[in-house]
Amino acid sequence: MKLSPTALTQKLQKREASNALRKLPVSKGLIDFASNDYLGFAHSEEIFNETHEYLLQNNIKANGATGSRLISGNHNLYAITEDFIANFHQSETALIFNSGYDANVGFFSSVPQRSDVILYDELCHASIRDGITMSNAKSFKFQHNNPDDLERILLKLSTQNPEPKTQNPEPRTLYLVTESVFSMDGDCPNLEELVKISKKYHCNLVVDEAHALGVFGDSGQGLVQSLDLQDKVFARIMTFGKGLGCHGAAILGSAELKSYLVNFARSFIYTTGLSPHSVATILVAYQHLETEKVAMENLKRNIQFFNQEKMQRGLKPLFVYSKSAIQCAIIPGNEKVKSIANQLQENGFDVKAILSPTVPEGQERLRFCLHSYNSDEEISDVLKLLSAFVF
Repeated sequence: MKLSPTALTQKLQKREASNALRKLPVSKGLIDFASNDYLGFAHSEEIFNETHEYLLQNNIKANGATGSRLISGNHNLYAITEDFIANFHQSETALIFNSGYDANVGFFSSVPQRSDVILYDELCHASIRDGITMSNAKSFKFQHNNPDDLERILLKLSTQNPEPKTQNPEPRTLYLVTESVFSMDGDCPNLEELVKISKKYHCNLVVDEAHALGVFGDSGQGLVQSLDLQDKVFARIMTFGKGLGCHGAAILGSAELKSYLVNFARSFIYTTGLSPHSVATILVAYQHLETEKVAMENLKRNIQFFNQEKMQRGLKPLFVYSKSAIQCAIIPGNEKVKSIANQLQENGFDVKAILSPTVPEGQERLRFCLHSYNSDEEISDVLKLLSAFVF
């Protein structure tokens, strides 16, 4: 009996032939340079216990939300947590989604209208690009972190009339989209410059802060707030599966934007809500961001130490410039980068190879994720090994 169509088999065989076939990894207890748990919150017994106590103290003993938030799943913890998040991020409102993927797909598939235009950085995450694909708006990508290329496109658009050409054409709205920390490079855009461009061309700036939450700012508020630009941004997407160590996401913005998403974002409307335990974990983790300064200081110190070590070992030319918790060494070729990753893993370090087509061919890389709990010795040892395997 044939289990799958021929086209599926052929695509898998092609992926395997290019040494790019994905497989689910098995945890081997290696030293962590792979996870997004930047502050160690995912393994925090204190957060785990406080979440449990919070649920018991408030007599919340439900295992699930029981339905979508518009039917029966909008339990009281949602309002409490969304209010806390909005205040923490100095935003008018916050709306929780089940994941960062759901938030991006929900926003970009529903907010930009048919007559609108989306301009997005070419290295924006797949969840953003999937949402844009589902949108009725036109879209253009600009060169990564290149304001000049962005302005070139905007100037061209400013000379064009909105379409469709009807007797009463709809007004055209421009959306400018970037990430505060790019997930496959670890670098940051010049947000101050993008704010200026947004103002000059009347764009609505949208920033995905998935990998900046818990990393930038005095209390881990993200890059936008650390630069005091929160009032200049139309929407921010905060994802909780990285620095916050749990699950879910929130879109920050105006009350009108929140109402619009509740009414039109399909990934919000047509899904079961998060369980009370999941939402309580988000709340407690945010409370720890307000008070847990040691983990954030340790992370910042480790980022600085990693950058110093790679410079001293002559590895700096391999790496994408980054001051974030994501540090990427470009090692072209799926086979070569996988080989080096395997050698690092055999020596006890969990460092992952990022292969094409996830990144462009020739831009394959080793992706080092730094954490508050990595020691100086671990950082020195993994870079010493990398130097031996590369040179």
